[in-house]
Amino acid sequence: MEEGAQEELVLALREVVSNSNWQFVGEKESFRSHCTKLYSQDGEHIVLVHTRDDKFYAMDSACPHEGGPLELGDIEEMGNGRFALICPWHDFDFFLDDGSSSSGLQNQVYDVKECDGNVYVKMQSSLSRIPIKETEVRLCDTNLSIEHSQYSDSENSLSFWAAKILCTPDPEEKAKLTHQIQELWNTEQITEIGQTEPPPQPSRKTNLRIVEPGKIKRGKGGTLASRIALLHSLANIEQWAIDLSWDIIVRFAAAQQPNGVQLPREFFSDFVKVAGDEAKHYKMLQKRLIELGSDFGTLPVHNGLWQSAADTSHNLLARLAIVHMVHEARGLDVHPQTLRRFAAQGDDESVKVLEVIYGDEITHVAAGLKWFTYICSKEERDCLSTFHELVPLYFKGYLKPPFNTEGRKTAGMTEEWYLPLVKPAQ
Repeated sequence: MEEGAQEELVLALREVVSNSNWQFVGEKESFRSHCTKLYSQDGEHIVLVHTRDDKFYAMDSACPHEGGPLELGDIEEMGNGRFALICPWHDFDFFLDDGSSSSGLQNQVYDVKECDGNVYVKMQSSLSRIPIKETEVRLCDTNLSIEHSQYSDSENSLSFWAAKILCTPDPEEKAKLTHQIQELWNTEQITEIGQTEPPPQPSRKTNLRIVEPGKIKRGKGGTLASRIALLHSLANIEQWAIDLSWDIIVRFAAAQQPNGVQLPREFFSDFVKVAGDEAKHYKMLQKRLIELGSDFGTLPVHNGLWQSAADTSHNLLARLAIVHMVHEARGLDVHPQTLRRFAAQGDDESVKVLEVIYGDEITHVAAGLKWFTYICSKEERDCLSTFHELVPLYFKGYLKPPFNTEGRKTAGMTEEWYLPLVKPAQ
């Protein structure tokens, strides 16, 4: 191409960029890392991926599963010249070219162009390589009041044992103690709810390798190592789920409704049951890992899941919405494909474990929905609008399909709860 024609082409491309949603994000040489996070004014941040074959791709940086930081993930070659970005939290893969995943999830991708040594991304919202300061907004603080002026150390209180379980580092002991306290509560040998100061974060064994999310490696798809890695990841989730159940009990034990009445005993009974289920799930997964020649703790884990608890530590409605009606509901969405992956490899025993977990998780979503609507009714709030206001405040990004419509419906979450939180088509 002659020099004059090349200059005209460059000018024409620049004009197209200036009159469209194409945004200059940096010079090509500045993107030396394989993943770079780009911050969006609308809060839907993206990750720009630079592959070793010198191509650029872009997709939403929050994993559609539970919001894991994809910018900390690894790039894997998946065959046929295709690459995938691997979520560092739960190993879900997302093909760079179309955002599809072997898990059945779908991530939003964006067009990327390189012109004259510069990189452009097509997106409506403004992008920056510098984090955009987010305004601290809490529009939906609950009217529940929480008084922690007097703590009780009575060993006959549920709160005392909830805090003790949170401070138990060994997951097997944590699960065992959970079932013991569940039995004592159900048989009314423990009757007092009490008030005990919750620990800032649950304890973990000193030999458990807790690493940055992006440092966790996974086995290749379709291998025994891959199944072990996924089961290990699920066991880590269940360990945190035990803690989340006890944390909601001890942290909100003193919560009072607008009329000054504390939450009913049934609230605590429901989450004692959830804790017992999660302990059962951990033990089942641990047993399966041993059967496959592994053990919990042989692989590194991350503690990113506790962030949701920290973010909602002051707001019970937000805790119910994010942990139970977003994260646990998302677990229902990915279950069918996860089940198919194990079934395709002839791992019937793992399939049985996953089926038990799935059935219980439906009841956990239902419990979150039950108490979310209960509190909203006591505070004379509209349930749907409150949920739709809370989720964007405490959850990164939009909710993304595909959804397990039937599983969610069984839990009571019909489409009007979550479809309004899906990203609008551009």
